[in-house]
Amino acid sequence: MAATNHAQAIKQDSKDYLTTALLQLLKTKDLNTLTVTQVVKRAGVSRMAFYRNFETLDDVLLGYFRPAITARFKDVQEDVPQAEKLQAMGQFFINFADTMKLAVDRGFEHIIRQVFNENMVIFYQKSVQWQNISPVQQRYWTQFMSAGVYAIWREWLLGGQQESLTEIHKIIATFQEATMHSLTLR
Repeated sequence: MAATNHAQAIKQDSKDYLTTALLQLLKTKDLNTLTVTQVVKRAGVSRMAFYRNFETLDDVLLGYFRPAITARFKDVQEDVPQAEKLQAMGQFFINFADTMKLAVDRGFEHIIRQVFNENMVIFYQKSVQWQNISPVQQRYWTQFMSAGVYAIWREWLLGGQQESLTEIHKIIATFQEATMHSLTLR
């Protein structure tokens, strides 16, 4: 058992080294210009260590961002009163502004968007009252709103957060209510 625990610790260390190396490299280089060789060299591990843990550099970023973003969504979903959820998510995005800018500048925004969308689907499934809405409508409404909310937060963060968070919340709430209302009219 000790060997297994030791092997697991080494595997986790390799993952951590690779993640740290990639994040460091992304401060000055675009994702599409980086290679596995550059990352393993920076991390001080072998290519075999990379491929035991990941298939692609995107997988390294997913392994880093998915738990962090998912944990925040889970905290908001489970621990924040309904009336304060939007505010709590807004604060998360304010804190995430530098990372979002880096993701856009260095070509890994698709990772952030993917993880955001995964979590928005769960968020809406748990928080929306789906009265008189078919499963097909639920699925497409959720995808539509997830993309829209992401676009609003992205524009707001990258645009220098000129509008108040309250104004952004009102815009999102208006879109959510209007689109949900339009589905119930059919």
